[in-house]
Amino acid sequence: IAIGAAVTLTDAFDALTTNRPQLQSFADRFAGLPVRNSGTLGGNVANGSPIGDSMPLLIALGADVVLMSVRGSREMALEQLYTGYRQNVMAPDEVLAWIRVPKPTHNELMRVYKVSKRFDDDISAVCLAVRLELDGTQITHASIGVGGVAATPVRAIRTEAVLTNQPLTQATIQAGMASLRSEFTPISDMRASAVYRQQVLGNL
Repeated sequence: IAIGAAVTLTDAFDALTTNRPQLQSFADRFAGLPVRNSGTLGGNVANGSPIGDSMPLLIALGADVVLMSVRGSREMALEQLYTGYRQNVMAPDEVLAWIRVPKPTHNELMRVYKVSKRFDDDISAVCLAVRLELDGTQITHASIGVGGVAATPVRAIRTEAVLTNQPLTQATIQAGMASLRSEFTPISDMRASAVYRQQVLGNL
């Protein structure tokens, strides 16, 4: 699915939920209706806020971004776009042009969770998106995007490794919870304490 950077959040989520209807409740909680109808997916991604809600989801989905300038274009995994707090690899003459999202596979299990002080129209304290590919009860691939726990939206690489090629059992889930809680060092701010963020991350 190729989504132009200037596509509104409403239309972008409509495209994503066509093949993944389980994302609808998350899409409905993204900001408020006026923002979803005027803001763009590319704007949210390029802004690079560590609590921007679209990025953890897109990271878990394996999305790439396409950067363009008069010199040409280049494509990279979305998480490679960011170098620090609201900093990215874009050159002064480049713009974010496209977000490319792989379509779901037949063996995909996809969930995304948002925790915020208000249920509606609020920014996340913690956002977690988990995508697993299963062969029966065996996890053959894990992809996890997280927001609110680092200076940028991040991929939980260590936890992905803990889950991959493991049976989907209570023991594996417990190992994944422990890994998530130890993989990041979140800060305390007005939305949540660091301890709360670590605890909730594992709970999700």
